[in-house]
Amino acid sequence: MNLQPDAQKDQQLWEQARQRAAFKKSLTAYVLVNFFLVGIWYFSNGGYRGYFWPIWPMLGWGLGLAFQYASAYHGNQFFSTEKEFEQLKRKQQP
Repeated sequence: MNLQPDAQKDQQLWEQARQRAAFKKSLTAYVLVNFFLVGIWYFSNGGYRGYFWPIWPMLGWGLGLAFQYASAYHGNQFFSTEKEFEQLKRKQQP
């Protein structure tokens, strides 16, 4: 069922595409920066000895990245009026 005009759906698709592209850029930065931080930890401690301090930026930034992923790939579906309408419609059918 199409409850919205095509122009509005196109605008929503562009916004979703923008969010997904931004997530992919953030994920790339996350991997590169954390690889660099682990390298600093490794070479400053002479190997695998010492306190693994890069875990803290990894966890903090990773949590933010998880929220960004959820928003980009699942955010519009959770509060979707169309999805709720379709579920109610399916429940009423015998």
